[in-house]
Amino acid sequence: MALFKFFSKEKKEDLNKGLEKTKEGFFSRIAKAVAGKSKVDDEALDDVEDALIASDVGVDTTVKIIKRLEDRVARDKYLNTSDLNRILKEEIIQLLGENSGEEAQDFIIPEDKHPFVIMVVGVNGVGKTTTIGKLAHQFKQRGKNVLLGAADTFRAAAVDQLVIWSDRAGVPIIKHVSGADPAAVAFDTVQSGVSRNSNVVILDTAGRLHNKVNLMNELTKIKRVMQKVLPDAPHEVLLVLDASTGQNAIEQAKQFTAATDVTAIALTKLDGTAKGGVVIGIADIFKIPVKYIGVGEKIHQLQVFNKKEFVDSLFEGS
Repeated sequence: MALFKFFSKEKKEDLNKGLEKTKEGFFSRIAKAVAGKSKVDDEALDDVEDALIASDVGVDTTVKIIKRLEDRVARDKYLNTSDLNRILKEEIIQLLGENSGEEAQDFIIPEDKHPFVIMVVGVNGVGKTTTIGKLAHQFKQRGKNVLLGAADTFRAAAVDQLVIWSDRAGVPIIKHVSGADPAAVAFDTVQSGVSRNSNVVILDTAGRLHNKVNLMNELTKIKRVMQKVLPDAPHEVLLVLDASTGQNAIEQAKQFTAATDVTAIALTKLDGTAKGGVVIGIADIFKIPVKYIGVGEKIHQLQVFNKKEFVDSLFEGS
């Protein structure tokens, strides 16, 4: 029990530290929005709206939140500005609970899946390879036999990077020569996972955001060849997005969700950005579980996303 509490405290500290830049920007704007006002009025709500949009929550999600605040102000008649953070926090938690599906949890590996195949997609530079390495480490810590597949063959650096992470996590990797057919790597990886009786196969894919048709064709081909070995593969498609790109991350999510059946999202680099509000927008807009958030560079600093913990941390000390 003591060990569990220790890691829970460490996880909370990592989350708080990872959201520092977002909190600083967000609450400085909120503070300016209510400075000198004795109650929450239309002008204050307009300023809060600007603060949410500037924090990359996104226009559509911001409109929903402001509408809820307006209803709350109308219902309660008089709200002091000192209550604003509290009711804003309550409404964001409620919105996410209603619109972003079940509370995300770590990937559950069914006993009858050997291997359980996770296909990872996302553009170059978002932290895709790092996320794969951290996931591999976490699965291994849970006692799982993990195998990586380096199907991002268009960049030699991507394969080299994944090899480094496989060594760091202590798990094997399947790779071909640079420029090889990604689908062939996918086929060999899944086939090897079956023969090794691996619990989990994590497959990296090319990070080029070319036009939607080509992207769809490439990902469909990779799926098709995997299904020659395992008819229900992949079991999960994890989209990795860089939170520091703000609204661009939302555009990338639109491209990838149109091109393939994304089942989960990981948002990286929260510790280096003031745009952490994008997590709220993505969770609300796409109705796809935000399963992981990256709050630091260390191998253990990929966390399962918990909506309440995230919002609590965002408002802590406000």
